[in-house]
Parts: sequence; structure tokens; C-alpha cells
Amino acid sequence: MRTISTTAHTLERAGNTIHYWLTGPADCPLVVFTHGATMDHHMFDPQVPAVAQHYRVLTWDVRGHGRSQPLGQAFSIRTATADLLAILDRLGYRQATFVGQSMGGIIAQEIVFRHPERVTALVNIGSECITLKFSLADYLMMSMTSSVMHLYPACLLKPMIAHFAAVRCNVQAYALNAGRSISQHDFLSIWEALLTCLHYEPGYRITQPLLLTHGEFDNWGNIKRITPVWAARDPNSRYVVIPQAGHNANQDNPAFFNRLLLDFLHAHVPVST
Repeated sequence: MRTISTTAHTLERAGNTIHYWLTGPADCPLVVFTHGATMDHHMFDPQVPAVAQHYRVLTWDVRGHGRSQPLGQAFSIRTATADLLAILDRLGYRQATFVGQSMGGIIAQEIVFRHPERVTALVNIGSECITLKFSLADYLMMSMTSSVMHLYPACLLKPMIAHFAAVRCNVQAYALNAGRSISQHDFLSIWEALLTCLHYEPGYRITQPLLLTHGEFDNWGNIKRITPVWAARDPNSRYVVIPQAGHNANQDNPAFFNRLLLDFLHAHVPVST
């Protein structure tokens, strides 16, 4: 595997400095990695070296996360989506392939819903489908989750989230450290946005190539139940369960996930030779 250099960049956006990183050959198609809630761009450290052998890779810290702190205002998926598109516009990319874990998958879904012309393909890791119809029980569960998060002290809440994020101890430790870097105010603002971002769209389909994945032991929300339904809805989707992995499946089992991801990219995002 050849050595690939990474360059760091920033973009000023609505009172926040967004940090992002570029890796891989500049003349190849762009693959964008977007991390989950309370994580940061290091979530994809196991993927970047492999993917950057063949593609231009963009990783970033979503506002309110990692180096793109503090949040500065109430968090919303729409704002995060606009941030990412602003980065692509600055770089001159009209299209990209979007790989998103949990919240990152939600941001990617907003982009393909509102700007489908900008999406070559999508890869989703452990994310809800925000355009499917949810049950009353699902909405009640989300309402209860919001209440519990506001009542729990941060010293208990953040370790609990880290525990449910992964099955490997080192990945749990990463999740805990990433979450601890975020203030309690910003932490709750981010989670509140995730619990209110659903918008049922009858008849809607994602027509771009779509890889839907989650970990074998991912018990976050209704992901295990809803992902097969989502895969059946969208015509160009493929659904794969990542073995021996939890919510942060790309970190828990990177060898399996990287093979799956590269096979998908080579099939649907050809690189000119």
C-alpha cells in the first residue's frame, strides 16, 4: 500500500470553523466520509488509507464535533448538510459518493433527498431511514429518549452511549473520548436534532446505488428492524450485516467493512485509468 499524504483545511460557516481533511489522488472521484453523533473524523481512520489508494477522500468534523467546536448555535441536520455542500462547492465538486455512519448517514440522506444530482452513490452504516413512515411506538420511544437524555448527568450518559456504540473495548474508548470533548449543552443540542429530523415522504425512492449496512450487534433504536424494510423500498440497494460489530460497525470490523466498501465503490464509482 503506497503512502498517501493528507492536507488539513478549514471553512468559516455561520459562526463556526469547519475542519476538513483531503487525502488521495486529486484527479479521482470524491468519496466523503461523515461520522456519527458525538464522534469525529477519526471514526474513519481504518477506512481512509485503503480508500485513498483509489479515490479522493474527504473527512470532516461536523459542526459541534471534534475540532469544529464549539457549536455556537442550535444544531440541525439542515445546517450540517449545508456545511458539507459548501465544502464541496469550495473544492469544485458537483458530485460525490457519501459514506455516513448514523448521523452521517442522515446527513447523506438529506443531501440525496434535496440535491439528488450531487450524489453518485451512498453507503450507510447504522442509520435510521428518515423518509420512511415510523410507528407511534417509535415516536414515543424517541420522545422518551429525549427526556432521559436531559435528565441523565453527562458523567453517566456519555459512558452509556460509548458502551452501546461498539463491541470492541478500544472503539468504546474512542467513542467515550470523542463524546467527552463536547460540552453538555452542545451534546444535548446534537441529540435533539437527531430525534426530530424524520420526515415521511410517501412514494419517495433513492435511485442511486445504495449500500445499507449495520453491525450484527447494533441494538441502537430500530435500525435492525427498519434497515431490511428500507432495502426493500429502494430499487438499487444492497443490504449487508457486518459480523462481530456494533453500532460503529466500520470500526468494530474494519477488515470486513473495507472489503465490502471497496467492492461497492469499484462496481458503482469507476476510476479512470
